[in-house]
Amino acid sequence: MTPTRQEDGAPSPLADLKDALGGYLAAKGHSLVGGAGQRIGGLTERLTESADDRGSGGGGAGGGAGGGSVKATHIMETVDIGVPLRTVYDQWTRLQDFSGFTKGVRSVGTDDEVTSDWNVKVGPSSRGWKATVREQVPDERIVWTSEGAKGSTSGAVTFHELAPRLTRVVLVVEYYPAGFFEKTGNLWRAQGRRLRLDLKHFARHVTLMDDEEVEGWRGEIRDGEVVRSHEEAMEEENAEDAEDTEDEYEDADEEGGDQDTEYQGEEGEYDDEDAEDAEDEYEDDERARPYR
Repeated sequence: MTPTRQEDGAPSPLADLKDALGGYLAAKGHSLVGGAGQRIGGLTERLTESADDRGSGGGGAGGGAGGGSVKATHIMETVDIGVPLRTVYDQWTRLQDFSGFTKGVRSVGTDDEVTSDWNVKVGPSSRGWKATVREQVPDERIVWTSEGAKGSTSGAVTFHELAPRLTRVVLVVEYYPAGFFEKTGNLWRAQGRRLRLDLKHFARHVTLMDDEEVEGWRGEIRDGEVVRSHEEAMEEENAEDAEDTEDEYEDADEEGGDQDTEYQGEEGEYDDEDAEDAEDEYEDDERARPYR
């Protein structure tokens, strides 16, 4: 007798059980595969619908092509840097340096004081944006917008002096994705993570720099136009410094004159006292001299 069949060829209960179990597992396997396929298909469908809703659904911020609205991602990050305010601001204006210490920025080209071309890394791909500065006030704030084939942004960065060697940087960005992959990535807030990391890289770079003065752009922009150039700003600053230095010299001269007057007054008092002492001594001598 074998384990599965009797010698006379009659069916074995063990063999029947084995066959039934095999059939059940096969059927169950097909059911599981089918269910998994349905779940994956449903997830893909929901993901696609969610991404499409961001381009055509109501209630979003901003406008998109074809009359639909695009929902923006709002990103806000802050960082405190142990460096003077002016140094932090001047370093931020050196856009060409960003590719050297950040992970997301590959290159920055400046056309003029207002516009710049950015090549950034989004996941495994590269994206390009043209940025336009709308407002820029030295040591205070920079406001900009950017346009690209795969999205657009509106942003502002402000600088706040907490102490002589402590500066707070506040960065606020609205990101409007365009295209399926950008909208899908937007679901997972990848842009916010990248921005947060690059802001930390900026803080590290500024903190570890040498103490030598950073030369930044000190001009002023209003409504997308330069209202004061860098050269004009530096001339005004140098003139103010020279005026302050002259005032300090004048104050020092006045203090010196007051001290001389006080010294002369004290010297006059000393002279009067000496004269009185000499006169008293003379009178004493006259009294002590014997009469002849």
